[in-house]
Amino acid sequence: MSFQTAFAVPATLNDGANLDTTFAAQGKTQVYFAGSTSSMANGIAVDAQGRLLVAAKVGVPGGSRFGLARLLEDGSADLAFGREGSVIGQFEPCFEAMAGTVHVLPDGHILVAGLHYENAQQTLPALALFDAQGRPAPGFGTHGRCIVRLPGGLSLGVRDAELPHGVPGAEICGVCVQEDGRILLLANHHFERTDHVGVLIRLNVDGSLDASFNGRGFVIIRHLLMNSWIGSLTVQRDGRILVGGSINFPEEGLLARYHTDGSLDESFAVDGFMTFKAQGHGAQVRQIVQHENGDLQCFGSSREPMHCMALKVHPNGRPDSHCNGGHPQLLKIGHSNCQWSAAQVLADGSVLTVGAMIGGVEADFIAARHLPDGHLDSRFGEGNGWVRTRLSRGLDIATSLAVQADGGIVVAGYSLDGNYRAVVARYLT
Repeated sequence: MSFQTAFAVPATLNDGANLDTTFAAQGKTQVYFAGSTSSMANGIAVDAQGRLLVAAKVGVPGGSRFGLARLLEDGSADLAFGREGSVIGQFEPCFEAMAGTVHVLPDGHILVAGLHYENAQQTLPALALFDAQGRPAPGFGTHGRCIVRLPGGLSLGVRDAELPHGVPGAEICGVCVQEDGRILLLANHHFERTDHVGVLIRLNVDGSLDASFNGRGFVIIRHLLMNSWIGSLTVQRDGRILVGGSINFPEEGLLARYHTDGSLDESFAVDGFMTFKAQGHGAQVRQIVQHENGDLQCFGSSREPMHCMALKVHPNGRPDSHCNGGHPQLLKIGHSNCQWSAAQVLADGSVLTVGAMIGGVEADFIAARHLPDGHLDSRFGEGNGWVRTRLSRGLDIATSLAVQADGGIVVAGYSLDGNYRAVVARYLT
């Protein structure tokens, strides 16, 4: 087993280290949403022209809205997009909303996934499709927007207003787009506060429910009749669908795989499911990536205490015994909780991860690069494979990343400095 420990104290914080000072203002920029009172960036993507698309939860005087902004390659607002560089909206009139992820489709359209707040306690997964100018796309849903309501209220989730910002909670907006354009998305349904399951849903290209998927358009994800929470979604190159999250209480990490028709892939791990602990602690999976050889890596955090977690897995769902003996690797940074929130595989097989310190005054962006064998890459950061960055006087939470054509790493998140403000930083490789 391996427990990597790295303490960082304020006097040695990597303020600005590895940031690209040619990007915006010394490597970071605030994302502007016209008329907003606050904003929290949750997703980022790069389009074919190198522009950055940012999905956010935006506060306005009437409550929360979904936000979509576009930045130019240098970090400045693209004023030709939407209204002064951004779009703020609702999935249905008179309701609140938030955006969690953004995807650029092959035809240039922009897909935003988020949550529609049905009321003060419940959410529904929702999507909005825009053209390259930020206008609603006709032919998708209703006026370019779609709320997924499943029979029996199975897509209803819980609005999560109690957990500290940055801590993995119930408001998840996992989405993937298949090669044929059909859309996969996640929901977490609570029958009761202590009885919940994951839901994997597939939509047609127009936003309608795809009845060919498992015969009804969705799959209930539950293992051994235990509570299951799903927080990540990945489509393998062969089309099979990986989901990750946690199961049971205390939580254990969970991976499961499904065929393209929605049936469980029972050849994966044990009867389609893999569960694990992180060196005796609970675990939660936030992101799964696949390497060129088919190997999988999942990232997230251990639980109680919360530390950054990584686990390498063979394509058949068995842990890779050549990487840390098949056990999860934990990375402790500083004196507070920390977690990986997002990951992306590079062309050379290495993996970039971003996350955050959480708790107290130690809430900073963290980024790392992992070698194909799972170990941290000592060429990244200051020789330890990771870098910690303080962007503001307050709390800084990194939520997502994307890689630009020149290899630059753009990281989206938010800072608390008075109000929450969406931010994007660019790191050099």
